Amino acid sequence: MKAMVLAAGFGTRLQPLTRVLPKPMFPVLGRPLLSHIFDLLLSANISEVAVNIHHLPDSIIDYFEKEKPTDLNLHFSREEKILGTAGGIKKMEDFLGDGPFILINSDIVTDIALNKVIDFHKKNNSKLTLVVRQDISPEQFDSIEICEDGRIVHFIGASSMGLPENTKQVMFTGIQIMEPEIFNRIPEGQFCGTTEDIFPQMIRDDVPVYGYLYNGYWKDMGNRESYLQVNADALDEKVFLKGTSPNDTNHSFTIPPILVGRNCRIAENSKIGPHSVIGPNCTIKNGAIVENSILWEGVTIGAGSTVKGSVIAKNRTIGDGKNIKDESII
Repeated sequence: MKAMVLAAGFGTRLQPLTRVLPKPMFPVLGRPLLSHIFDLLLSANISEVAVNIHHLPDSIIDYFEKEKPTDLNLHFSREEKILGTAGGIKKMEDFLGDGPFILINSDIVTDIALNKVIDFHKKNNSKLTLVVRQDISPEQFDSIEICEDGRIVHFIGASSMGLPENTKQVMFTGIQIMEPEIFNRIPEGQFCGTTEDIFPQMIRDDVPVYGYLYNGYWKDMGNRESYLQVNADALDEKVFLKGTSPNDTNHSFTIPPILVGRNCRIAENSKIGPHSVIGPNCTIKNGAIVENSILWEGVTIGAGSTVKGSVIAKNRTIGDGKNIKDESII
């Protein structure tokens, strides 16, 4: 099975950080978010992967040309203008159209077993399977309803005939399996959405569309707060991300869990943590405090400065005696 990762968006809720780095390249425990998505696909033996790109595309291509993922064949699809989810996969029909494929958002963190989703899709002879979950605040999301057997009977403005009484309200996670017949529903060369345009009509046409109910770890990394939370959860090992683990440190200036990258210079009378990720080549000077924050590569925190609940972009210097709280700084 092949896969496509959706990575063309602007990440507006994470501005100003996304002005200098596209969201799929945000470091999560020191590795790009996109690398963790690739790990997830490889765990299901998926090695042929397309990625659509638009916003700051060269930063994505350049990184993965230098850091080629082992056992993964990457195919980048540049979109000169945003085509939407459906338009983006239509552009890759020649690559994806020879069988069922996985489509996944690039801004989610999860440790779902994709093989189980694939088995569910095949068992139900589904034409479209969405990974869904029950959220504690479903009113924040567009309504999707599934039957006891997983059949989706209501989807954002479209319902099957004769809705059953016993349904569950769920939300879409941005992970799905599609059959190649979907390409017949997508217009060529124009903006088109899946959830807005394609999926509702499939429900109206009574096509077998199913929801795989997943209750494990999942988070949409859409804003600074959720970005910080994803890293904190990974440090707390609430989600397992390959190749990363908190530092086993016992220094007087650290409060675990933390992760400190290579070649960092940290003054003994500073304080790091808890829930802080320090990128490589950072400098933290005398009396500085970094708490519940993420420093990208090459950041300098001046003497006596405090950084809490914040993200500091690559190579930025915070001067002496500054107080940074709940900010994103580029």
